[in-house]
Amino acid sequence: MTLAAERMAAPRGPVINQTPLRTPDTANPGMMTRRGWWLVVLNFLIPGSAQSLAGNRRLGKFGLGATLLMWTVLVILLLGVLLWREVVTQVLLTPIAFIVLGVLIAAYAVLWVVLSINTLRLVRLVKTKSPQRFFLAAVAILLAVVQGATGALAAPRLFAASDVLGSLFSGGAAVVPPSDGYYNVLLLGADSGEGRDSLRYDSISVISVNAETGQTTITGIPRDLQHVPFSEESPMRAEYPNTFEGRADPTCGWTSGINQLTNAVSFCREDGGESLYPDATSQGSEPEIEATKDAAEGLTGLEIPYYVSIDMHGFSALIDALGGVDITVDERLPKGPGPAYEGQPAEEWATGWIEEGEQHMDGELALWYARSRYTTSDWDRMERQRELQEAVIRQMTPQNVLARFEEVASAGTDVIRTDVPQGLVSTFLDLAVDARSQPITSIELNPDNGIDQEYPDVAAVQAMIDAALHPEGEGDAE
Repeated sequence: MTLAAERMAAPRGPVINQTPLRTPDTANPGMMTRRGWWLVVLNFLIPGSAQSLAGNRRLGKFGLGATLLMWTVLVILLLGVLLWREVVTQVLLTPIAFIVLGVLIAAYAVLWVVLSINTLRLVRLVKTKSPQRFFLAAVAILLAVVQGATGALAAPRLFAASDVLGSLFSGGAAVVPPSDGYYNVLLLGADSGEGRDSLRYDSISVISVNAETGQTTITGIPRDLQHVPFSEESPMRAEYPNTFEGRADPTCGWTSGINQLTNAVSFCREDGGESLYPDATSQGSEPEIEATKDAAEGLTGLEIPYYVSIDMHGFSALIDALGGVDITVDERLPKGPGPAYEGQPAEEWATGWIEEGEQHMDGELALWYARSRYTTSDWDRMERQRELQEAVIRQMTPQNVLARFEEVASAGTDVIRTDVPQGLVSTFLDLAVDARSQPITSIELNPDNGIDQEYPDVAAVQAMIDAALHPEGEGDAE
């Protein structure tokens, strides 16, 4: 038998499964370089796949399972938003849902980074070609940073959203269906500046949002509007059967202006208004707020189940969190404490000026713009406040809020209070998106529109509002 035949006849050992990814030829730099690029790309696209093909299969199996879970959750969410949007958003827009999603994303981001570091070890950079090994290492590190940043950016925003939903939106208030096709919310601008012995509402508006289209109408109620009637079911009617009246008392008196309800209901009553509105606190409200709702309902003829109160003293923080607002200033306005005596020129006491023209305002400047009163009328001031409200709404784009979410959430919970229930958050969010494509209508109940400020014609006010909300008789009450 020849030597060749003997070799062929000799028993063979086990055949080793040679694969370029798992058992590469480490002496071949070209193949090791190609293998390195494949592992890095696969790890980024399908985390866990690099370990399954070239490393620890148990770790790879865990990584692939986590990836499949995240993909499944994402697909379910996308299908849910497309097919069952209302139901899915109601489930998602809850504190526990944001916490769960935040934990999942944070854990997956950590796992992704661990897999990326492990993949870099599997690449065996010293066996790859130079200088490609440096590019390979740079890309692998860059992708790992992107993966970690995904969790670092997303998870805190989800946790912040959970805090906002849990602390800002009341769980006790009932969900009330739209009235005559509109959701109506009382918007209060509270002035809690230093030296105030009680909190009075510097700005009072009713925001009416069409439940189908999101079309928004803002009705501005002057803070000093007098002799306003209360709604029929209001407990205030027992004390004021006709209209709200002032009381001349040197100890604790008030005028007939609507913003004096704080004194009449809470500040000057021994029980703080609890006997009038015993359920207010448990539902995320206060007696003076409920009384103001009832007065706004009696004046406008609208059903107003909810309120949003913004502390004007801290409103600048919210504007700064949004990156400022764009305002067109029609008239030069002074900044400062006001005149020391009647007739003192503004040039003598002003600490600065808001100039005419296009202005990008930070929070402090915007607050001066809303509050400045000494060289213009109170009605002009109301219009500027409404203009500022609309500018803030315009700034609250999804992209802007997401980019600054933690700042906006922090500022929002510091300066905003509301009794809007969590069950309506998803509905209002959908309507807010729809509203952005439509102009905002403003109604000012001031003398320029023929509204007497001492004894307003309630029927005329309600007819004006009804005509704006239901043009040409659309959506008349049944």
